[in-house]
Amino acid sequence: MSAGPAPLRRAPLRQAGFTLVEVLVALLAMAILASLSWQGLDGILRARDGTRAAIDRTVRLSTVLTQWEQDLQAVHDAVVVPALAFDGQTLRLTRRTEAGVALVAWSVRGGVWQRWVGPVQTHSAELQQTWLRSFQFLGNELGHLRLADGPATWQVYFHRGGSWTNAQSTGDLVQAPAPLVSAPAVTAAAREVLPDAVRLVITLDRGTLTRDIALGPAGS
Repeated sequence: MSAGPAPLRRAPLRQAGFTLVEVLVALLAMAILASLSWQGLDGILRARDGTRAAIDRTVRLSTVLTQWEQDLQAVHDAVVVPALAFDGQTLRLTRRTEAGVALVAWSVRGGVWQRWVGPVQTHSAELQQTWLRSFQFLGNELGHLRLADGPATWQVYFHRGGSWTNAQSTGDLVQAPAPLVSAPAVTAAAREVLPDAVRLVITLDRGTLTRDIALGPAGS
């Protein structure tokens, strides 16, 4: 009796899933994509921070220049001290206020641009003392406002007679006006003519800044 046909053998089914190599390749690809994504995000954040810092510097510098202009346009000759003087490091000026006269000192010390304003004075002796005391400033006294970092030097020019001259050079002389502060012992003496305008030249971290400001009528 002949045997029947042999039964067919089924091939073993492959189990669903990934091999170790495939998993490692997928993880490597994900790591690369994550690294690229983080670098892109980091670049965006750095650009945003840089833009914000640049805007902050611009706004701050604009505020400083506005104060510079306001001080110069309020210059008034109180007679007992020079109304406007620059010694290469500090620009001193006397500005008129509603209550009297205040001394303002702009300076560059140790790479820092600073501004200091003294109390409003109504007596000549007090204004003279404040003026003399300002020559002893080191830049760390109470009241000094830090304006900007970076400048090592600066220069100021005065406009007189149709031309710009170094503010440290001697100007023309004129009869002094009557003092604004009380000064019974002070007599009118010949003084330097106040300039028509002041030019500021200062080098900051973004380049050299030049600004011309005309003196206000209080300085005439």
